[in-house]
Amino acid sequence: MAARVWLAGEEDAASVTRLMVGFRDHLGSTAPTDEGMGATVEELMRDPATEFLLGAADGEPPAGVCQLRYRLTVWTGACDCWLEDLFVEAGARGAGLGRALVEAAIERARARECKRIDLDVNEDNSGALALYRDMGFSTEPKGEVRTLYAMRRL
Repeated sequence: MAARVWLAGEEDAASVTRLMVGFRDHLGSTAPTDEGMGATVEELMRDPATEFLLGAADGEPPAGVCQLRYRLTVWTGACDCWLEDLFVEAGARGAGLGRALVEAAIERARARECKRIDLDVNEDNSGALALYRDMGFSTEPKGEVRTLYAMRRL
């Protein structure tokens, strides 16, 4: 499959929303609502620190989405890129679309002079872990300290 990846613009908001709703459903969640997801996608698309990438097989509608968030960090004095979400529809998996989206994410981060790109991934998601490791992401703790993603709902 020849994958085409592009930076989503306002005209792509419906496709981004459809894919993010698909990701929500894939995760087994019911929230946010479709309407809430759409409103948030539209707001994020106006945020200069957020980008969405879309991916598709040539001539096909978008079947993959990647959300990127950029933030300045004191640790490097530069921006980091957070690959917040990556989703490829079931029927398009295994054909390289996820890889193409991650490659494009890395290119976007480099273009914005980011020093790092990071993400979190469920340790049971063997396919995603294999992809990220194959693309040079480290997933092992460094040293004797185990690094975990931590979150608190407010």
